[in-house]
Formats: sequence, structure tokens, C-alpha cells
Amino acid sequence: MDRRGFIESCSAGAAGLTLAASWPDAWANAKPRAYAPALLVTDRGDPLRAADLKEQANYVFHYPYLATPVFLLDLGKAAQPRALSTAGHEPYNWPGGVGNKRSVVAFSAICAHQLVFPTREVSFISFRKTRAQRGVQDALIHCCAEHSQYDPARGAEVLAGPARQPLCAVLLSYDPRVDSLTAYATLGGELFDEFFKKYAAKLSLDVGSKAHDPVNGKTVVYPLEKFCRNPIQC
Repeated sequence: MDRRGFIESCSAGAAGLTLAASWPDAWANAKPRAYAPALLVTDRGDPLRAADLKEQANYVFHYPYLATPVFLLDLGKAAQPRALSTAGHEPYNWPGGVGNKRSVVAFSAICAHQLVFPTREVSFISFRKTRAQRGVQDALIHCCAEHSQYDPARGAEVLAGPARQPLCAVLLSYDPRVDSLTAYATLGGELFDEFFKKYAAKLSLDVGSKAHDPVNGKTVVYPLEKFCRNPIQC
């Protein structure tokens, strides 16, 4: 098996399905889509404080469904609003970061090219504080499967690789009184339907019959190194 086949096999598990060559325009949703609010909490069940996030470190939670992972990042500096568009050329305005420094951002951890995503066993996609061997700059979300690279400071805009749209943003509300974060919506090109189709068998094994159930009330945030046994560095 060649390297690409190994990567896709590890990411897809038992699913074994492939994507169409291009994204149908109908898969992209350029308007905010509201879901049940979910408070971000620690693995002890306590509300996560934004101040406890390490700068430029990978965190993972699940939203808006129990099986759809999200990257949570404190970039260490303000992330400004940005005008973006989906693969279907639908424009949208990403609102930028939240928190005291407006440095906290969240994006779907499902790559917009081949839907590679972090699992408990392995992750070929992650935020890289320093550029990867084939990286174009520091501080990017890098997918090692096909080297799509996204800038989280610019709404996860694609800077390199075959991905045709930014990572779907997960919108967060911030309560400065208690320094808490709540996920409440997505913005940009959602690819959840295709994700569930591609990984149906694997998600059934990993999550069970509740994989497609919506997150409701709260969602646990994990450092990537605790969530995943083998984060791949390429």
C-alpha cells in the first residue's frame, strides 16, 4: 500500500467509500445555521475557562453532532473578521475570534477535501504552530493526506492544497462574566451529510447508533494529544 492509501485507510477505517470529484453547490451553506447551544466543558464537567486554553495548542470537541469533531484554538492574538466564500461561490462573513483578546476560534476538524478527521486512533489533520515540511507558513491547520492548509487567523481560508473551500466555522459566544464559551451555530460550507455517508461504518463502530445525534447542552473539550493516540506530523 502506498502512503496515500495508508493515510486514507487509517482515516476512513471500515468505511471505504470515496467522494465525488467535485463538490455539488448544494452541499455548501453560506448562511449561519443555528444548532442547540452547547457549553464547552472540561473532562470533569466544569465549564471551560477561555483563560485556561494554551496559546497555539490543539483542542478538540464535538459539535453540532456527537461524531463531528471541531478544532478549538487560542491563536494568541486577535483574529479579525474576514469575507470568504464556499466551494459553490457563496459569500459569507466570518466574524473573527472571541474572548478577551478575540483570539479564540473554532472550525470543523473535517478536511474540506477528502473529509479526513481526527479519530481516537490517529489524526492526519491538526494545527501546526510551526510549518510542516510541506507547509507554506507557520500557524496553519495542515492536513497530511493531501496537504490542504488552512489559516485559522483568516477564517480557515485555504492557503495551499486541493481543498476548495475554508473549513466550516463553528460560531462561539463568549460570556466575560465567567470566561465561558458556548457553541451555537456553524458558518460556511457544511459537509456533514457527506461525512456521515463516507464514514457510516466507522462511526457506527466508534460511536454507535448515536453518531448522528445532535450535541445538546454541553460538549467536552480535550487537548488533541489526550483525545488522539497518534497525531501524525508530516
